[in-house]
Amino acid sequence: MNKTALVEAAVRKTAETGTQLASEEVERVIDALFGTVESAGAIAEGLKRGETVTVIGFGDFHLEDSRPTLRPGQALNEYVNGTVR
Repeated sequence: MNKTALVEAAVRKTAETGTQLASEEVERVIDALFGTVESAGAIAEGLKRGETVTVIGFGDFHLEDSRPTLRPGQALNEYVNGTVR
């Protein structure tokens, strides 16, 4: 899934909640979190400060041997492995 597909999927998911966000809004949020070529996102900035960035259930981003790493959370692992109740 590339960024365009991620934006489209997020727009569809927000519509399921009853309040659909515009694709431009979703793209700005994704850029703010993950960054762009021109500007680092909030996750990268946190890692650079030596912080662990945790999204409950999804996982945490942290530095491991000076490399950014994602340690998946329980909810993400269960969903991907088909064990969600």
